[in-house]
Amino acid sequence: MLATPLLNPEAESPKGDQVVLEPSKEDLSAMENQGTSLSSDTQVDLSHLGEFQQFQRGSLVAILLLSLSGSALTALFWGMHIATSLLCGGLSGALYLWLLARSVGKLGKSSQSVGKVQLLVPIVLFLAAVKLPQLDLFPAILGFLLYKPSMILQVFLSL
Repeated sequence: MLATPLLNPEAESPKGDQVVLEPSKEDLSAMENQGTSLSSDTQVDLSHLGEFQQFQRGSLVAILLLSLSGSALTALFWGMHIATSLLCGGLSGALYLWLLARSVGKLGKSSQSVGKVQLLVPIVLFLAAVKLPQLDLFPAILGFLLYKPSMILQVFLSL
C-alpha cells in the first residue's frame, strides 16, 4: 500500500458510503517537482503497440495453421465429421482471440476495461455443438482450446 500515505480521505463517511480519496496539495507539488503527473492522458509508447500488433497477427496465423493442420490430421485418422467439429472449434478460438486482442488494444484509448463480448464465442460454440447434429461437442471444445498452444508457440517463436 505504497499509495495510501499519499492519499487523504475527503471526508469521514459513515458505514456503507463511498470514500473519495484525493492526493494532498503537498503531495501534488512534490510529484510535479519530480516530473510525475496524475493526468490520465498518458502517452503510450508506439513501439509497444507495433509489437502487440505483430504478436496479435502472428498468434492468429498460428491458431489458423494449427487448426487447419489439426483438422487435416483428424480427417485422416478419425473422419470428416470430427475434423469439421475440430475446425469449427479452431475458427471460434481464433475469433475469440481476435475479439480479446481488439478489446485489449482499445484499453486506455477509448475504454477503461476489457470487454466481455468475446465470452459469447465459447457459449455459442457450446450451444451449437449441443444443438446441431453436424458438430460433436468434445472435438469442438478441443478445437476452441487450440488457441492456447498456438499462443505458447508464438511466444517461443518470438524469443
